[in-house]
Amino acid sequence: MTADQTLLLTLVVLPAAVGAVLALTRAERVAAPIAVSTAAVTALLAAVVAVARPAVAFPFIAGVDVALEVDALAALTLPMVAVVTLLVLVFAAGNIRAARPRFHGLMLLFAAAALITASAASLPALLFAWELMGATSYALIGFWWRDTDRVSAGLTAFLTTRTADLGLYLAAGAALAGGAGMGLSELPAAESPWRHVVAAGILVAALGKAAQLPFSFWLSGAMKGPSPVSALLHSAAMVAMGGYLLLRVEPLLASTGWAGPAAAWIGLLTAVAMGIVALAQRDLKQLLAASTVAQMGFVVLAAGVGAVSGGAAQLVAHASTKALLFLAAGAWLTALGTEKLTELRGAGRRWPVVGVTATVGALALAGIAPLSLWATKDAVLAGALETSAWLYATGLVAAALSAAYSGKVLWTIWHRGAQARVEEPTAGREVGATQELGTGQVGALEQAPLVVLAAGAAGLSVLALPPLSGALAQAMGGHGEVTALELVVSAAIALAVVLLMRRLRAPELGWAERWLGLEAAAHVVVVVPVMRLAHLLARFDDAVLDRAVTSVAGAVPMLARSVARFDDEVLDAGVGAAARAAHTAGQGAARLDDAVVDGAVEGLAGWVRRLGHLARTPQTGAVHQYLLQAVAVLTVAVVAWTVYAVMG
Repeated sequence: MTADQTLLLTLVVLPAAVGAVLALTRAERVAAPIAVSTAAVTALLAAVVAVARPAVAFPFIAGVDVALEVDALAALTLPMVAVVTLLVLVFAAGNIRAARPRFHGLMLLFAAAALITASAASLPALLFAWELMGATSYALIGFWWRDTDRVSAGLTAFLTTRTADLGLYLAAGAALAGGAGMGLSELPAAESPWRHVVAAGILVAALGKAAQLPFSFWLSGAMKGPSPVSALLHSAAMVAMGGYLLLRVEPLLASTGWAGPAAAWIGLLTAVAMGIVALAQRDLKQLLAASTVAQMGFVVLAAGVGAVSGGAAQLVAHASTKALLFLAAGAWLTALGTEKLTELRGAGRRWPVVGVTATVGALALAGIAPLSLWATKDAVLAGALETSAWLYATGLVAAALSAAYSGKVLWTIWHRGAQARVEEPTAGREVGATQELGTGQVGALEQAPLVVLAAGAAGLSVLALPPLSGALAQAMGGHGEVTALELVVSAAIALAVVLLMRRLRAPELGWAERWLGLEAAAHVVVVVPVMRLAHLLARFDDAVLDRAVTSVAGAVPMLARSVARFDDEVLDAGVGAAARAAHTAGQGAARLDDAVVDGAVEGLAGWVRRLGHLARTPQTGAVHQYLLQAVAVLTVAVVAWTVYAVMG
């Protein structure tokens, strides 16, 4: 293994290992420093790996590897994930004051899952990261586990995304059946119709993670998690990885003929619908959550029309912008004890660092030139224009909605004649980790990351402007070179809408504020049928299975008694008879031995003794007796030979 490959493995293993250890310890004082240090080393490793671009693979099953690879897309994404994680953990060091080891440990595990997803080059590696990301998101959203609402929100997010994740398993099975292999780059070569099944499965799984229609509602409940969790989940981890996966498999989407257009229209319709939802929100974090879904719709659109470099630039710029806005919202929540827009009026004036940096983020989100999302969004829209004028027109509507809800935030936090007040604890208010109270303070650790992220939100437009945009397009493939006219038109629309929001009051439509009723629809379409099916299965269990089991249970003692009787009457009797016959045969053999065999042996021994005595009789030692014996023997021999000769 080369040094570059070792660095790649260290990049994904280090935060996972440290996170697992922290989550299982109680080191309250050192948890935050250890987590921040680990994130800093991880960010450094990500930068090195992005330059070296190594690849590593390990055997999984016959012909299938768990593979990691840093290509041009991953080289842009890995540093983004690592740096945003570092800044969010710095903020959390000053914001999270209870259960720090568990929090920071889970955050590092969450980041490790995103890093593995970004570098995964095969479906087994992707599935492992996908599962880890879903599990840690559930634990982080429901981090304050004593609050049942937060735990329920985490469970909703987990079950919704897990339902969509089934598509990834379907895709893995179809990839094996298609015969092309399970490497992500090999999927377009799968045989038809398996290639279409693979594309459909990955599309569903990615749309679920990215909270695109119809899965968008889970992100609303996810806002009940701690603010640093929301910042990482929305910007660089779970939601972003859904859009990233579609960019990664863009050749597969294009090879089917239908998956690309489907992704493009789903992304755009999500951007428009969630833009309306964001505009109707009265809660800052809910507005930002809906805007995340809408902005991720542009990334999905980019994957659908083949504008991979533009989508990647949008992904990175959005990560910086959205992490900034969520951390700013978290700072105000800590200081003021609220996230309601009506109570955040003038909040930007009270804490200038938070206010100014949040303003940069809001203007970037609106698409104001020359900030980041102005250019990156146009790079995606340029690709849409090359594909369809209708896609482009719909994209302009979504961009205008982005400016509208961003303007709503901007004019709220700088509202004249209002000062955000610090909420004091009331008698009926729960005090503790599950309820944040206004402290009236925003610490240095909470403000420092905002400045860095604001710089990213302002300057990352270079990713979508020449000459860097051309280099990215050449490295990642795709099309849709943004034109000066497109940049001017979109900038003018964004500025006009933001200024218009200064005078207009955004309509707060109830159906839009409730996220289009998607959760209620999911309850009717999915939960109610599942519950009814569960009741039917329970009834079937009571009426059929339980009775069958009871009948079997009643028959078993009867069968056991019959078997015992057969054992006593047949098997035991047979064994006793065989034992008695063996005993009788043994006694007979003993008598035969005593009466016959022993007598024969003793008789033979007596004859041998007598012959021995006879043989010793002539042995006297006298020579004349030996000579006489020799003469006798010789005489007998002569007589015998003579008889033989005469008879012969």
